[in-house]
Amino acid sequence: MCNLYANTLAPTLMRQLFKVRAENDQLGNAQPPTAIFPKGTAPIVALDEDGNRVLRNTHWGFVLPQTSKKTGKPIQPKAVNNARDDKLRSSPFWKASFTERRCLIPASSFCEAKGRNPATYVWFGVTGDTPRPPFALAGIWRSFAGNYGTEYRELTTSSMITTTPNELVKDTHPDRMPAILAPEDYEAWLTAPAEDAVRLIRPYPAEKMVIHQQGEDLKSDHGGI
Repeated sequence: MCNLYANTLAPTLMRQLFKVRAENDQLGNAQPPTAIFPKGTAPIVALDEDGNRVLRNTHWGFVLPQTSKKTGKPIQPKAVNNARDDKLRSSPFWKASFTERRCLIPASSFCEAKGRNPATYVWFGVTGDTPRPPFALAGIWRSFAGNYGTEYRELTTSSMITTTPNELVKDTHPDRMPAILAPEDYEAWLTAPAEDAVRLIRPYPAEKMVIHQQGEDLKSDHGGI
């Protein structure tokens, strides 16, 4: 699973890479984050009701209401930020979003932690001509409206898809890795029927990936692009 990634891409670059018209950029003027954690703000590329690509901010993690086992009262919801590829078509929690609301999650790197006390943080990315070549993770999204902690909130939420790891990631996380999409698959991921889209979820080739940095005190990616 992945609980930390970076998207240091400027909105203008995201619009160019993911073919989003300027009037469909809803991100605002926030600085690109070098660390995005669950419940953080995660930009996505999704389709609007007319089928146009839109850049919008989301809450990273589908909201799962929680109830206290002691009191039976609602407590802070859980943010479920990873969706396993083998659960997308069978779990009611994911199925409708995978069928109807897929998105691209722009990224410049993602992090997996190895070991504990202290953990080593390993930042992965893709190969290319720049220090942090941009890429897109396979994602899904849905709306949430309801009590979130102590207040009522209306959110657009997102979750990234995870799959089996390739040989590069496996040494750090032997079970899962985020599903990176090839650029030629972006349109199909957004628009194809679910039975075709599921075939796009696979481990990204290890030879097309790199480790950007690793260490014990690296909870953000300082490399930029």
